[in-house]
Amino acid sequence: MSGLSRVLAGLSLAAWLPLAQAGLFDDEEARKAIMDLRAKIAQLEEAQKKAASQQDVQEQLAVLRRSLSELANQNEALRAELARLRGANEQMTRDFSDTQRRLADQLQGFDARLKPLEPQKVALDGKEFKVEPEEQRQYEAAMGLLRRGEFAEAANAFEAFLKRFSVSGYGDTVRFWLGNAQYGQRAYKDAIATFRDFLKANAQHPRASEALLALANCQIELKDVKAAKKSLDDLIKAYPGTEAAQAAKERRASLK
Repeated sequence: MSGLSRVLAGLSLAAWLPLAQAGLFDDEEARKAIMDLRAKIAQLEEAQKKAASQQDVQEQLAVLRRSLSELANQNEALRAELARLRGANEQMTRDFSDTQRRLADQLQGFDARLKPLEPQKVALDGKEFKVEPEEQRQYEAAMGLLRRGEFAEAANAFEAFLKRFSVSGYGDTVRFWLGNAQYGQRAYKDAIATFRDFLKANAQHPRASEALLALANCQIELKDVKAAKKSLDDLIKAYPGTEAAQAAKERRASLK
């Protein structure tokens, strides 16, 4: 039996016992006693309901407080994780930027190292063409020998160049300077052959008139006056108005 039931039973017994012992109550008094008893019972039931309701509310509030505390802890953990992720993202961004800069520097350095190995555009004697770095280096080295008056070494360098780079854009110019190097070392017959090959393939070359004048000079050195006169006459006719043609006229007039 619950506490409330025991209380109600006690109240009922306490209310009815005096009347039962006396046996002297009428209907009106009985109804009044019953109503009083019912009122007390209702009050007790209401009090019990309120107590139970308050207990339920307290329990619910306790659950809510625990849930709120858990949510607060989770929120704090999320904040900490978000801060960590932001820091990691910022670090990744810095690392990525550093990597990009290093890569750009490496590419720039690579391009700088690669550039000397790439073909270079050259403009020479009225035409443009591309040459390999080694091709350009050997040509300039041979020209350096010629400028220093080292004619034999220059001739060898030009001949080696033509063998190695047989289709070079430098080819025509190299043949012209080879003839001059041979002339400089007094290899006149070789120079004549070189100049003739040059003129045969390059009659319109910017240095053709100079080559024909040099050929005539070689013939003069060999005392072949007849051939020299013909070369000078051909020069004056083919390339009038050039400095070489003017020099040819003067040289032609000096020949007997």
